[in-house]
Amino acid sequence: MRKATNAHIQAKRLLENCGLDEITDLDMDLFIAGLDAMLIEEELSNCDGKIIFGNSKAVIKVNSKIQFPERKRFVAAHEIGHLIMHKNMQLPDDTFANFNIIEGMENALKNGKQELEANEFASELLMPESLFYKEAKGKKFSPLLIKQLSERFKTSLTATIFRYIQFEQLHPLCLVFIENGKVRYWKKSDSLIVWMGDYNRLSPPSDSVAVEYLQNNYDFIYKLEEKAQTINKSTWFNLNQYEEDTPFYEYCIPTRRYKTILSIIWED
Repeated sequence: MRKATNAHIQAKRLLENCGLDEITDLDMDLFIAGLDAMLIEEELSNCDGKIIFGNSKAVIKVNSKIQFPERKRFVAAHEIGHLIMHKNMQLPDDTFANFNIIEGMENALKNGKQELEANEFASELLMPESLFYKEAKGKKFSPLLIKQLSERFKTSLTATIFRYIQFEQLHPLCLVFIENGKVRYWKKSDSLIVWMGDYNRLSPPSDSVAVEYLQNNYDFIYKLEEKAQTINKSTWFNLNQYEEDTPFYEYCIPTRRYKTILSIIWED
């Protein structure tokens, strides 16, 4: 894994101070109550989560309209990150986009640094480094592995993928985040030696799996064993004049509510 950040250190310290190795089987409302704060689920019109700092207690709100409990857990953990690290800062309400920024992309959002830190904190809190690596090491990368890891830590597929790519010792990946039909940003493992095509703010390539999901209105069009579709290296990456166009794989996680697709691309 890359060098530990302050957010990772703070999350590890919180677990240690609570005498816990992980919080996978704890209800988030009880854990937050132990931090002298309160968790409330209610319908929020323009955001997925927010934190309100009071004189003596903080209130963490999570949008009750969020469909999946795993996502609610990550939103709550993200707000705990704000509680621990950003008490004296002016913070905006947390929208879906805030939960998807990754290192190097934080400048795309107002308060991006704080949002990145809160995401890193949540990731470490819900998927502790040593436990996650133990579960993932030595296993062939596949959509099934990500599903198994997400079930083990009660996290969303998206959060699990973002956690996986933080470990350079694991299988190298490239992640491409697509919003409203346009590539918003991408990130790859350092050990994946490829040159990304110029797709920022453009539609994904016509022969990509992502385009299939766009054409099918973000429906899950492949069963689990079919989610890893074969593509050409040249679909997403530039080739030099001497380079062979070898097979790669692409696996997509669509979210119709937010009109997003996360494409995961790798070589076997």
